[in-house]
Amino acid sequence: MHVRLTPVGGDCVEEVDVVRELMRIERKLEHIEKLLNELLEAEESYVLMRLSEESLKEFLEDEPDLYSEENLKVRYR
Repeated sequence: MHVRLTPVGGDCVEEVDVVRELMRIERKLEHIEKLLNELLEAEESYVLMRLSEESLKEFLEDEPDLYSEENLKVRYR
């Protein structure tokens, strides 16, 4: 389906393929939807990690450290 657009008072005529434009818009919307879903998944993961951290905080406060800072140092020559 082609549509001719003529501006009011103008000589310029532009032919637009409506179906092609709708398909282009649909592809862009699908891409935006994919990005939003990825963002929501990342946010859900972050919230779950924070929840886990908070729920274990009190339990882990009384536990001894397995490694000291000295154990974690890497020595380069």
